[in-house]
Amino acid sequence: MTSLTEAGPGRRALVVGTGLIGGSIALGLRRRGWHVSGIDADQARADDALAAGVVDALGDDLDAEVVFVAVPAAAVADEVRRILAVTARRPDAVVSDVSGVKTAIVEAADHQRFIGGHPMAGSEQIGLHGADPDLFEGAVWVLTPTAATDLESFDRLKGVVLSLGADVLVLSPADHDRLVAVVSHVPHLVAATLMNAASAGAEQDGALLRLAAGGFRDMTRVAAGHPGIWPDICAENAVPIVDALDALVTDLTAMRARIAAHDRRALLDALEKASAARRNLPARVVRPDHLAELRIPVPDRAGVLAEITSLAADAGIGIYDIEIAHSAEGPRGVLILVVDGADADALAASVEAHGYRCRAAHLS
Repeated sequence: MTSLTEAGPGRRALVVGTGLIGGSIALGLRRRGWHVSGIDADQARADDALAAGVVDALGDDLDAEVVFVAVPAAAVADEVRRILAVTARRPDAVVSDVSGVKTAIVEAADHQRFIGGHPMAGSEQIGLHGADPDLFEGAVWVLTPTAATDLESFDRLKGVVLSLGADVLVLSPADHDRLVAVVSHVPHLVAATLMNAASAGAEQDGALLRLAAGGFRDMTRVAAGHPGIWPDICAENAVPIVDALDALVTDLTAMRARIAAHDRRALLDALEKASAARRNLPARVVRPDHLAELRIPVPDRAGVLAEITSLAADAGIGIYDIEIAHSAEGPRGVLILVVDGADADALAASVEAHGYRCRAAHLS
């Protein structure tokens, strides 16, 4: 793990930590012609990364122009300091991390060549074998420069991130931690809590999990992610997470009150507001101008997804996002496609010509 990789032609990168995110960064860079070295505290995983072609070589690269540190949050600052020393002979080398918390890390690893980062991308897959060079296509990748950040280093890192297909969002470390507590950390904790509650309930009533159809599966999907990263995240970002949990408890209490009081109007208002907000979430695509959503009721049978997506492919229509809302009450569901608004009517007509009902609505 401590061997040194000497310089060679082309652009060079180092990835510290060859799990899901680090492995995906390595694969994405290698696809774009970079020479990528990797190191990992787990030597067996590092060896697997080399054998699988995820990295070109093992060991620190003294000539890497960019380094991504993809280790648990509690270990990032120490690793960043080590890497800054290792790359000292190349004073233009930029170092970033991928942790889900930023304030404590940026303060601890204070250096003009270190820029905190957080790709808002992931997978229910765990570890190296889930690594995907396309993982960051259309994802938001947060960068958290400070007043001390070297501007050339920031521009270089931003260019690398953009080349991986991500959309860069610049935030202060504190703003990042406050916002991700709401959209990432608390949703994961809620999903885990729901999953544990359902699992405990199933011990008394074996039918419970058999009723867990699309809605429940969608809400709890993230609970299948790697549990080991979350104690560090919760420790480092405790105050924003607790604040967001308190706000959620307040909102759930208000929802409970509407139901207990049989206040149909207030309940419907809350649900309609949520429905409108959910439909207008940005799609996982870089800078879309105009998007439309197609909702297609479909039977639960093999081949129906391929049939409809083939209609889009035959017409040369790209699908920016896709979702299947399953029904718990029968063998049907709703296929939701997000496409360019200019293509929506043509695809809807093609779908209806093949016997499906389809409703199109523009999101912008």
